[in-house]
Amino acid sequence: MSAVTTSPSSPEPPPGGPALSVDVVLPCLDEAAALPWVLRRIPPGWRAIVVDNGSTDGSGSVARELGATVVRETRRGFGAACHAGLTAATAEFVCFCDCDASLDPADAVPFVDEIRAGAADLVLGRRRPRGRGAWPPHARAGNTALALLLRRRTGLRLRDLGPLRAARRADLLALGIADRRSGYPLEMVVRAADAGWRITEHDVPYTPRTGASKVTGTWRGTWHAVRDMSRVLQEQPGREGVTP
Repeated sequence: MSAVTTSPSSPEPPPGGPALSVDVVLPCLDEAAALPWVLRRIPPGWRAIVVDNGSTDGSGSVARELGATVVRETRRGFGAACHAGLTAATAEFVCFCDCDASLDPADAVPFVDEIRAGAADLVLGRRRPRGRGAWPPHARAGNTALALLLRRRTGLRLRDLGPLRAARRADLLALGIADRRSGYPLEMVVRAADAGWRITEHDVPYTPRTGASKVTGTWRGTWHAVRDMSRVLQEQPGREGVTP
């Protein structure tokens, strides 16, 4: 895996006290049109880490001009981008959020508060569709099936495996997540459950994305994601994670 990082100057602490140490990892593939909205929604004092996973529309330049830290990940794959962002992070807390304007990164503020208060170790956003086309039926069906399989595998009664989530950076790195494709988000949950983490989920608005979807917008993309995640669920507790 090859990643190159460029970073602007550190943000100034907000008035009234030091900034909370939070990095927001934003996996990015051709999201130049969505980036301005997404980066405007990063909470004050938090750092945006945009992981450019092979964009051809100038996403990296747009993100850099808007003040984000940019990591270039040459190995294609959602998991590869997520993990490159995680390893580039330095904050105590790390959030993950899609970079297509379907989710508001500011909705992760209470997630971090819950972890900081010691009430949870991993907090997930349960997507609640707002607007026509926000969550295609085939993608929703795939998510429901995976949630049921996850319950059978771990006992967790989660209703969504959404991409908006938060946890402590050091704890995430210690999980040893190995998938570098679409199975990364699910493997994070499975390994956290096996490690005895307290995992919670809260409703978050989910709106139609900006631009064309690379995964859930097509049957083929959804099938590939479900395949990758199903493979993760076949792993037994204590075994090494799957690799592409």
